[in-house]
Amino acid sequence: MIRLFKVKEKQRELAGNANGGVPTKKQTAGELRLHKDISELNLPKSCVMSFPNGKDDLMNFEVSIRPDDGYYLGGTFMFSFQVSPIYPHEAPKVKCKTKLYHPNIDLEGNVCLNILREDWKPVLNINTIIYGLYHLFTEPNSEDPLNHDAAAVLRDNPKMFEANVRRAMAGGYVGQTFFQRCL
Repeated sequence: MIRLFKVKEKQRELAGNANGGVPTKKQTAGELRLHKDISELNLPKSCVMSFPNGKDDLMNFEVSIRPDDGYYLGGTFMFSFQVSPIYPHEAPKVKCKTKLYHPNIDLEGNVCLNILREDWKPVLNINTIIYGLYHLFTEPNSEDPLNHDAAAVLRDNPKMFEANVRRAMAGGYVGQTFFQRCL
């Protein structure tokens, strides 16, 4: 039986080459699902998706988020997405490429969003993740932090937190950490 599959595969490959065509790469289930997710995206106007490696590499893309409300109003934040071939059974790897002062995003760009970790389910999709990231900017969560210092300031002194966010977004120091301008 296995030999039969190899013979059929070889025949398909020869037929593709005989027609002068390049043998087509078979898409993984993850690529098919991701293609469906992207075609059904319903993003807010403040979110933009781009493919830095071209449309042929759907599994790696970027999303820029420009919050229109909250502490981070006016900033532009870039996230990279790496999608596994076994997506949607494994959540995409999401990193923030913009260094920012945020309780749920550490200085290395790791993101603390429950649906990217323990609450991931295959019924969730890229749209859900992007809305989750957007929500982190409109409602930062000091209860589940990656940046414990920022979370403590948000919890104990929201006015100081807002001043720190503004200083970081304008391009300046918060404590000993320098942040690039992202306004």
